[in-house]
Amino acid sequence: MKKMVNGELVDMTAEEIEQKEIYDAQNAEQNQAIEQKIKEKEDLKASAKAKLIAGEALTEDEANTIVL
Repeated sequence: MKKMVNGELVDMTAEEIEQKEIYDAQNAEQNQAIEQKIKEKEDLKASAKAKLIAGEALTEDEANTIVL
């Protein structure tokens, strides 16, 4: 792997490559967690909307997703 140093491409050391791989794995885990939370919120909103349309009672979490 290469990296840019003062405008020149230089080889990364084994330690730098290892650290980058660790960082990349952590970043992927964080991105996955964020995407999961977004999906959960979208699902909650969809559930609230469906219940409102059907005239059913909302859970507290569903009610909290509604912005008036």
